[in-house]
Amino acid sequence: MKPAAFDYFAPRNLDEAVALLAKHGEDGRVLAGGQSLVPTMAFRMARPAVLVDINRIEGLGHLSAQEGQLRIGALARHAHFESAVTPGPLGALLARVVRHIAHPPIRMRGTFCGSLAHADPASEWCATTLALGGTLVLRSAGADTREVAARDWFQGVFTTAIRPGEMLVEVRLPVLGPEWSCGFAEFSRRAGDFALAMAVCALRLDRGLIREASIALGGLGGRPVLALEAAATLLGQVPSAEAASAAAEAAAAHCDPHSDVHAPAEYRRDLVRAMARRALAQAGVA
Repeated sequence: MKPAAFDYFAPRNLDEAVALLAKHGEDGRVLAGGQSLVPTMAFRMARPAVLVDINRIEGLGHLSAQEGQLRIGALARHAHFESAVTPGPLGALLARVVRHIAHPPIRMRGTFCGSLAHADPASEWCATTLALGGTLVLRSAGADTREVAARDWFQGVFTTAIRPGEMLVEVRLPVLGPEWSCGFAEFSRRAGDFALAMAVCALRLDRGLIREASIALGGLGGRPVLALEAAATLLGQVPSAEAASAAAEAAAAHCDPHSDVHAPAEYRRDLVRAMARRALAQAGVA
């Protein structure tokens, strides 16, 4: 199939881009990498009347660590993360995660922020941003900005907290110190396929005990979710195989996976148990 008819604009600066989005409201969509948007338009699942191509806007591809946060601009491509973009656990985690995203040609064009804007339930960056407690920065006409916590961003299948006329211009992730450790695991039928289940974890150790823990799950339903019960089992524990198994069991017990043509719910629940255990093992809880 071919996309429905649309108008195309290629603004040269951010003010012009958000002005176009303000003018066209719900009829306008941003085009960055296009690796998710264009296929949905081809199948006419998405029918924007207006595309605002931001690729000619300078300064949107930034990746910089400032004031304890990694700032990821709207045009930062997946491929930029294949080498550690910041020292320590965060850079290592992002480099591990990106290898599971589709295939090299897609990683060369697709963008980190685009994944968050599209909010595919099986997106690796969505689950990772949720696990890390990231912040999304939105810009609208009049130079107004709004920040949304990742836990409030995902509202359903391909549905987010973005408002008509807004543009996602940056995602901010906390730069993790050496007391943190992270892990990521996913299962897909073939390399590059959408994940049937995934788990991302981040843990902070102090004096040999787990003091902070976050686990996010993806690929199970309409949006990525925090495995709050699983994370709670780890607090105050010494990292061990027993602690990892208890957390993985809690993640499986409290998740709500869906069934589809790719996998039944109970199979996905088993995958959650295995992926959580693997992610925790990478983080040193084994």
